[in-house]
Amino acid sequence: MSQHRRRAPARKARQVRTRVVVVAAVAVTVAAGVGIGVWASGDGDRSGPTGAVTRQPSDGKSAPSAGASSRAATPSPTRSYPLSRTPRTIPAVAAHTPERGPGWRPRQGERVVVSDAELADEGQLVAGELGLTYAGQKSDTRDGDLRLVLNDDAGGDPESYTMTVRGGRVTIGGPADAGVFYGTRTLKQTVHGGGTAPEGVVKDAPAKPVRGFMLDIARKHYTAGWIEDRVRELGDLKFNELGLHFSDDQGFRIESRSHPEVVSDQHLTRAEVDRIIDLAAERHITVVPEIDSPGHLGAVIAAHPSLQLRNASGVAARGAVDISQDAAATIVDELLDEYAELFPGDRWNLGGDEYRALMASNPEASYPQLATAAREAYGTGGTVADLTTGWLNDRADTVRKHGKTMRVWNDGFFPGTSVQPAKDLQVAYWTGKEIGARQPVEYLSAGRDLVNYNDLFLYYVLGQPNQFWYPTGQRIYEQWTPRVVRGTQAVDAKYDDQILGGSFAVWGDYPNAQTQDQVAAGIRLPLRAVVQKLWDADKPSLTWAEFKSLADRLG
Repeated sequence: MSQHRRRAPARKARQVRTRVVVVAAVAVTVAAGVGIGVWASGDGDRSGPTGAVTRQPSDGKSAPSAGASSRAATPSPTRSYPLSRTPRTIPAVAAHTPERGPGWRPRQGERVVVSDAELADEGQLVAGELGLTYAGQKSDTRDGDLRLVLNDDAGGDPESYTMTVRGGRVTIGGPADAGVFYGTRTLKQTVHGGGTAPEGVVKDAPAKPVRGFMLDIARKHYTAGWIEDRVRELGDLKFNELGLHFSDDQGFRIESRSHPEVVSDQHLTRAEVDRIIDLAAERHITVVPEIDSPGHLGAVIAAHPSLQLRNASGVAARGAVDISQDAAATIVDELLDEYAELFPGDRWNLGGDEYRALMASNPEASYPQLATAAREAYGTGGTVADLTTGWLNDRADTVRKHGKTMRVWNDGFFPGTSVQPAKDLQVAYWTGKEIGARQPVEYLSAGRDLVNYNDLFLYYVLGQPNQFWYPTGQRIYEQWTPRVVRGTQAVDAKYDDQILGGSFAVWGDYPNAQTQDQVAAGIRLPLRAVVQKLWDADKPSLTWAEFKSLADRLG
């Protein structure tokens, strides 16, 4: 922000000098009786229009020129401009209608105005970023204005927007503030590094409503400042979801009031989480918490060892609570209630994966207490898988009361059970490697919505255990789409609407394998490739080399 402000006066001075030169050239040419043709801008920005960037006076009056008659707002003969070029952004805009004109650049002292008080956050943010003046709600029009508006398209996609660059002004409008915000991200990228927003109309909207980044802060502690930096990065790229996996065997990383005894020494305070949530909300990012259960609860078990699941020989099942105990359900529900209040977003991840009891070859024989509880709850045919599904449904009941939409890892759904998972549970499909994992089509054909976490493309696992190689942006960009849910094969296009989107995930299996700064560097290009495919699943128009060059230029 400060860099924009420092540069603005120098740009302004250069622009004043340009106007003087152009005015003098016009006067000399007209006096000589020579017609005016195309004037080059000389700004060297090949991504924007190549016509002259000189603006006309906003009041429609002529501007005096020494030694010549005054210059009209519309010169005669009229200057011509080449057709504008589509702005290059990440993700790419869906459509751009080119026009002839000077385009737009931010200049110090010019205004950001809004049509509605609801757009104040968006207006203030972009004004600060571009070195403009936030003027609030205004109905008048000035040369150089950036105007943000809510249109009357009540049934439109709330994440869609239109950006019109015309006559030295920019208007960004959409059915809701989210779309308007995304329009400001397009503008910010377009003028990055002194670029020009090209004349014309951008019409844009995402292909997928879920564009996520998930961070495992349970195994590896990340500072609040680092997470806030990622929120800013995600917002500029038009991601709309940040997942926080904050409870696992290695740690419980957010301050708790209901059960402070389970919290790790290194953790985020509630005040830090509040700041992250507020920053995310300003950028239209929903923070999605996850307390995984009934497995991955080692940090809770460390404070309550009596809850640990043990087999018939007394051997502890790592990270698993004994779901035949009412006390296990009580503590998990108390934690769910606490954090459902802390996180105001409408989404939640229940986890549900890798419960050790169901990874045994004969769960009923290995864990007789679970088999007994299953028969008591569901009759003589009740199984440990039934009992585990019932646990999941009960936790869903707890979270549902808080108005959340919930998802469960795909290996938290079990085939052949008499107890069925609640119908409103979405599938977070990550792998086909686990025992009992099923093909994506089995969930889709049953009518479930799905979020794509394909572990072959979207899993960044620290230390690269179990053949989890660090994904590359190029591989995602060239081979992955939201319909590539498992492995490299896409599911049938008829399921496209049920695939809500996808999420890139960073897991901390070996937390010291990379520093948090190395993680940020390692995921930079993969994040950009992922959001390109979630915004537009079709084959990109740029080659990977061109896309990478654009990503490097935009920062």
